[in-house]
Amino acid sequence: MSLTDTVLAAGYTSNDVGVRSVVALSARIAYLAMCLTLCWGILTTTGWIQRTTGHQALRTGHVMLASFAIATATVHGFGMLFLDEQVLVGTQVLIPFLNGYVRHGLGILSFEMMVAVAITAGMHRFIRYRNWLRLHQTAYIAIALGVVHSWWGAWSNGNFQVMWLAGITVLAPAIALTTVRFLPVSLLVKIGLIADKAAAVTQKQVGKSAPLKISVDNQRCHRYGFCQAEAPDVFQLREDGRLAYRQNPEVTRNLDVISAARSCPMRAIQLEGTNHHG
Repeated sequence: MSLTDTVLAAGYTSNDVGVRSVVALSARIAYLAMCLTLCWGILTTTGWIQRTTGHQALRTGHVMLASFAIATATVHGFGMLFLDEQVLVGTQVLIPFLNGYVRHGLGILSFEMMVAVAITAGMHRFIRYRNWLRLHQTAYIAIALGVVHSWWGAWSNGNFQVMWLAGITVLAPAIALTTVRFLPVSLLVKIGLIADKAAAVTQKQVGKSAPLKISVDNQRCHRYGFCQAEAPDVFQLREDGRLAYRQNPEVTRNLDVISAARSCPMRAIQLEGTNHHG
């Protein structure tokens, strides 16, 4: 039975038939764009396919997918206001759980979190990178809420089979990439996903209070950005994909620098004064 037949059988008005079709289509497109945004964002952050497309192309694609996901989610959410059935009325489309439906509340939370992440995406130049990164990573929570909302809504509207067949196909790579993204570097090396060209840096090998000199092997460095996440005031991945870093950071930054060297998947960061090249 088609969506049109379903809503007519349920006794909805002819207006609701058209509106529900638009709302359902925009929801499915938003779900697809949301999952693709997650995958593309991880590929951008890690640089796993940077050699194929270039860092800037990856970043641009991520921004475009995120914008498209938010746009279609906007059509989906605000389309509810045009239903004669009045599932959502007035501020209920913006305030979570105001209409009493948990699944609607989860969708609203997901949407508003994604909008907040999008608005603050360019703020990394004005606030500490680590703080910005924590804010940007709330997108993972937003997408998780969006997925729950989508599947719950499909179940409630009798479209679970469609979501099961198409939805799980799109969701599987997103879950796989997210899992790999947050696995410890040592485990990624152990299972062979990244190369281990040198042993890990240990804090015992580098004096915590002695001056350090940093150098980076550009042949090994793949611009994954893990070092920037650990020591954002020492390492900086530029918009053009190049890695900038301070050769002689303050002694107070030693622990962060050591952590950055340990987190580098390609062991490209070298700390002078040790027998180890990180």
